[in-house]
Amino acid sequence: MRRVRVLGIDPGLTRCGVAAVEGAIGRPLTLLGADAVRTSPDTDLPHRLVGIERGIEEWLDRYQPDAVAVERVFAQHNLSTVMGTAQASGIALVCAARRGLPVAMHTPSEAKAAITGNGRADKAQVGTMVARILGLDGPPKPADAADAVALAICHIWRGGAQARVAQAQQDFARKVELARRTRGR
Repeated sequence: MRRVRVLGIDPGLTRCGVAAVEGAIGRPLTLLGADAVRTSPDTDLPHRLVGIERGIEEWLDRYQPDAVAVERVFAQHNLSTVMGTAQASGIALVCAARRGLPVAMHTPSEAKAAITGNGRADKAQVGTMVARILGLDGPPKPADAADAVALAICHIWRGGAQARVAQAQQDFARKVELARRTRGR
């Protein structure tokens, strides 16, 4: 199985978690970096979005990922929070698309389940398991960075399975087409 490098992004306006992880299913994973792109709530929205874009672009330049995994925005009770998260998510998607990188959207519960086995795990549990999986002394800080690491790991583990399913479907379609052509002779 080929090693892949994934940039995980936990979108947010004040702290946008970013992390680069490299690995393959069944092989040890390597944390290349984890942090958060920060913007000030005192700055107007357009400039905050530009700051997030610049930060994500820097991570893409530095780590040259094969794919990007972004947390899927989910409904929250606080409309302003979900709007900011959606806007930051849109910036992440644009940055990846501009470079032609494949993007996967993973829900928070999907990432938590992949990392901890429990889709309702709290941030502390996710951080603890991220540290354990990567052999770290403690979880990446801030918590948004740990969430971004979890997204990248989730994508490596699940993305590999998705790639194998896609390959099997392509192989099957080729065999069906070959059988169809052979019968037509």
